[in-house]
Amino acid sequence: MDIREHLLDGQAIPALPLALDANRKLSEKHQRALVRYYAAAGCGGLAVAVHSTQFEIRKPEHGLFRPILELASQTLDGALDGTGRTFSKIAGVCGETRQAVAEAEMAREFGYHAVLASVAAFRDRSEDEVLQHCRDVSEVLPLVGFYLQPAAGGRPLSYRFWRGFAEIENAVAIKIAPFNRYQTLDVVRAVAES
Repeated sequence: MDIREHLLDGQAIPALPLALDANRKLSEKHQRALVRYYAAAGCGGLAVAVHSTQFEIRKPEHGLFRPILELASQTLDGALDGTGRTFSKIAGVCGETRQAVAEAEMAREFGYHAVLASVAAFRDRSEDEVLQHCRDVSEVLPLVGFYLQPAAGGRPLSYRFWRGFAEIENAVAIKIAPFNRYQTLDVVRAVAES
């Protein structure tokens, strides 16, 4: 599948929530049901291991990152088998570059088509360092940028940053949490002018 072409067709790609049982443990039954629901609802893709799935799944005491990626991918493959539908599997990656690259490699192992990169670990780093991080991650799988603006707890990223991001060869999309129209316009202008 050409992920860029698929995304350019316009897709609804919801984020997968984490399904827990009464003991706050993963409920595989309910997690699979959620995945099948999104596939049956006509979505064009699913974002797994992102904010709605909870970043804490990566913590060693929970150890759910790999199981969630695998469960979602296998369930989607089963639900879509024989339908002929094009469906994008996007995995969230976060942390410093080593962690994000390792997470992207795991996503590739499970058949994901792209990764959505959180840059929260780079809150106090220069935009050039963040861009290099994005380039490094994009070498593993196509990259979806994520602009969590300051109003929602993120950091400001300039027009210059987004212009540089749009020029990453394997960058395929940008998800914007559009709480500030001017910061959102910086992204739109950077992409349009790239």
